[in-house]
Amino acid sequence: MIAALLRRIGISIGLAWIVVTIVFLALHMVPGDPAELLLSSGGVAPDPATVAELREKLGLDRPLAEQYVDFLAGLTRGDLGASLVDDYPVAQEIALRLPRTLELIAAGALIAIVIGIPAGTCAAVYRGGAFDRVASGLAALLLAIPVFVVGTLLILLLAQTLRLMPAGGFVPLAQNPAQHLTLLALPTIAIGKGLTAVVFRMTRSSVLDALSRDYVRTARAKGLSPARVLVHHVVRNALTPVLTVLGLQMGTMLGGTVLVEYVFNWPGLSTPLLHAVEARDYPMVVGIVLTVSGLFLLINLAMDLLYAVLDPRIRAA
Repeated sequence: MIAALLRRIGISIGLAWIVVTIVFLALHMVPGDPAELLLSSGGVAPDPATVAELREKLGLDRPLAEQYVDFLAGLTRGDLGASLVDDYPVAQEIALRLPRTLELIAAGALIAIVIGIPAGTCAAVYRGGAFDRVASGLAALLLAIPVFVVGTLLILLLAQTLRLMPAGGFVPLAQNPAQHLTLLALPTIAIGKGLTAVVFRMTRSSVLDALSRDYVRTARAKGLSPARVLVHHVVRNALTPVLTVLGLQMGTMLGGTVLVEYVFNWPGLSTPLLHAVEARDYPMVVGIVLTVSGLFLLINLAMDLLYAVLDPRIRAA
């Protein structure tokens, strides 16, 4: 178990190094001078002295190998540089906004787990019934509708027409917990709808497969109650592929939050990312991209550890 854990951590570290290297090299693969591209505006060529100053500030005037070593050294210290727009430390900006994005993702994943797994299990147990047909059709519909359309419809219906919920905004949890959760509700529904549909479909498929296995028939032949067979033998063995999809989709949700945060004015990572892209703020873009990539790797590592908890065969590997 410990050896498998260390191996998975080593793989994750190796993947993180590859991502960091790709992001670093991306700047130098862009055609032309990166500093000149950052300073260009409206097709007007920037002043050569300003370009030279920015190249020196970014360290682009030094050899590539030296830049790479300094880049890695900065990451190990948690130093992502400073924004080119306001000279604000990138790491501090990310530390301020990242918890809000993670809260949104965690809330969406919680909805997917609480609704998708039980609904998928019921649809599989009562395959072909009314619930199965309605739930499967609804899941297909949720997957077909883009997240920004769902967000806009939620605002139009619940906020503007029925006036049941606020259209958007943010209030810190410590300042007003009730209002914070109220403002969190609509963006959570918008970002969690697709994951809920995916988890439902994967759970249904996995439970149907588990129900046909020999060990389930053996458990029934031993006289175990249907509820015990379903919980301990069917659902537990069916959760491994569900966790795989959940981990991958949660990583995908990191990208989907950009639209959701924009629509509902939720101050997560999307706002500085969009502004950084528009302003060609290279350090901010790189810092957010590396943060999102690192979170994706951590989520998948956590899923690997959960596999070992659910499946003894993986612990023994």
